[in-house]
Amino acid sequence: MDFPFDINVLFLSRITVLDQNLSNPRKCWGRPDPQHQISIVIDELGRASAKAQGLTAPVTSAVKLQSSRHLVYLLKDEKANGARGIVIGFLKVGYKKLFLLDQRGTHIEVEPLCVLDFYVHESVQRHGYGKEIFDFMLLQERVNPHQLAFDRPSQRFLSFLRKHYHLSASVPQVNNFVVFEGFFRDRLEVPVRKLPPKKTEGEIKPYSLTEREALKEEQKGLPWPFSQSPSLTRSLSVGASPNRVNGTQSVPECTAALKEIKLQRPRPGFRNGEQYHLSSASERRRTSSLNRSQFSFN
Repeated sequence: MDFPFDINVLFLSRITVLDQNLSNPRKCWGRPDPQHQISIVIDELGRASAKAQGLTAPVTSAVKLQSSRHLVYLLKDEKANGARGIVIGFLKVGYKKLFLLDQRGTHIEVEPLCVLDFYVHESVQRHGYGKEIFDFMLLQERVNPHQLAFDRPSQRFLSFLRKHYHLSASVPQVNNFVVFEGFFRDRLEVPVRKLPPKKTEGEIKPYSLTEREALKEEQKGLPWPFSQSPSLTRSLSVGASPNRVNGTQSVPECTAALKEIKLQRPRPGFRNGEQYHLSSASERRRTSSLNRSQFSFN
């Protein structure tokens, strides 16, 4: 893949490792910003890779690389295009936190090095360039092929792994990543944190049994309505009767109702030898005055 600028000026080595900075130590004053040209190269490679894999959107772009900690291994041919160089392909890797299933079906939380995108230009395929860039990455990252996780590998990529690295038996996963046998070997497993089982409705209690027993002991010596349960106390706040349960009246409520009826019924009295009826209000005033007189003599 050739470009209208000198690739050898942008990328000094045959294989260049690019990070989120997209920096080049050989920046020359008076020339266009090499970071802009590097962005053009990465974007073009990302579009070509997406087209080759039949994807609707590129996986690799300069903007995505700058906003992550992934690495791009870029391979060039410095002698092609009139010694201006061409780009042969690239390999993008990065660490990701994954939840994978091992051979026993147990969920394991791991953070392996993942192969996220891999592309070699169609005009130079089957020349060993893919293996060259892949081996260089393994050496730089100090990993073995079976320790990698592969994000949505194509059938051509799977054939490449089977041919050159004997990776054929994969462990089934529920996501888009593919791992092979030996991935979980000698790996520090971090088990997924299990949540406690959810209680049923019958087991949900507002407070413990000990607290309820202590509350009952405190309420024994209190006058009504302070001796009522919290549920009845709450019913007082909304205007409901504290002693009414399921549409029936309790004994204290019935007693209070009968006393009210007796107070409202007029009682006979005598004034100047004639009988008359006292109202409940008059009777209460009379009783109150009698009580005060009794207290004054004592």
